[in-house]
Amino acid sequence: MARNLNEAVLVVGHRGMVGSAIVRRLSDLGYQNILTLGRENVDLLDQKAVRAYFDTHQVSQVYLAAARVGGIHANNTYPADFIYDNLMIQANVIEAAHRAGVQKLLFLGSSCIYPKLAEQPMKEEALLTGTLESTNEPYAIAKIAGIKLCESYNRQHGRDYRSVMPTNLYGPHDNYHPDNSHVIPALLRRFHDAVEQSVEEVSIWGSGKPMREFLHVDDMAAASVHVMELDGEVYKANTQPMLSHINVGTGIDCTIRELAETIAKVTGFKGTLSFDASKPDGTARKLMDVSRLESMGWKASIELEDGLRDAYQWFVVNRLEVRG
Repeated sequence: MARNLNEAVLVVGHRGMVGSAIVRRLSDLGYQNILTLGRENVDLLDQKAVRAYFDTHQVSQVYLAAARVGGIHANNTYPADFIYDNLMIQANVIEAAHRAGVQKLLFLGSSCIYPKLAEQPMKEEALLTGTLESTNEPYAIAKIAGIKLCESYNRQHGRDYRSVMPTNLYGPHDNYHPDNSHVIPALLRRFHDAVEQSVEEVSIWGSGKPMREFLHVDDMAAASVHVMELDGEVYKANTQPMLSHINVGTGIDCTIRELAETIAKVTGFKGTLSFDASKPDGTARKLMDVSRLESMGWKASIELEDGLRDAYQWFVVNRLEVRG
């Protein structure tokens, strides 16, 4: 698709980790008319308010990055909030965009859409082939609904609404809440505090054996813009009407123990690591098959340790203001 740097591009959820990275990426590419929409502007759970925004703004493209997110603890504690809020945000934005005549939209999902026992690495075709991981099932179901919303608007209304499914993300503007954050920000904060307080041991949830794949959010933003800008025929040639989402990841994973050891190195922690096997591990392995995206001309470029150093540097600078 030819790039038009003057068209109005709306990023929904621009204050979040992914949304802010997409704004940075668009700015770096020279886009001149970047619109932003978050809950401080419009209550995304309010259908009328979202429709009113689209009715009063001329939007050409939408990046739908707004979502309620959190780690295992948050998903277990607030399942109703996770499924309701995400379903409503997605439905309100996608329907309002369609009603306003917006032809191009990119929906950001999550790798948790795949079955708990999906063959590794997980291919796009694994969607809806098995039981989901119970700890984040409500969130996963909402994200699956988002994919199907996009596919349905494409089939019924001829829209070009695309979906990308990122692996575990980290980077600037992450959520560092001690209870509700994902594993990387939680560990970065815990190790940082341990160094500052001269703590000799850091305890980590689970056995340390599960394997996870991690993608820096700047790589995610670059992939998102790449997929949005793909020529329509190229995108269709690599997807199907009922299987239109694209995996985004590095194609490389590590154990939680290895991740913790790398974070200890990045933060300067010299003490002992302990693992609390009484806490849930979640899925044993989650690795994305990224061959489809690579065939479309994009591959991740930020190595894990380099990305962790970048994330930690951002946290140190902004730790008094970060979420959590």
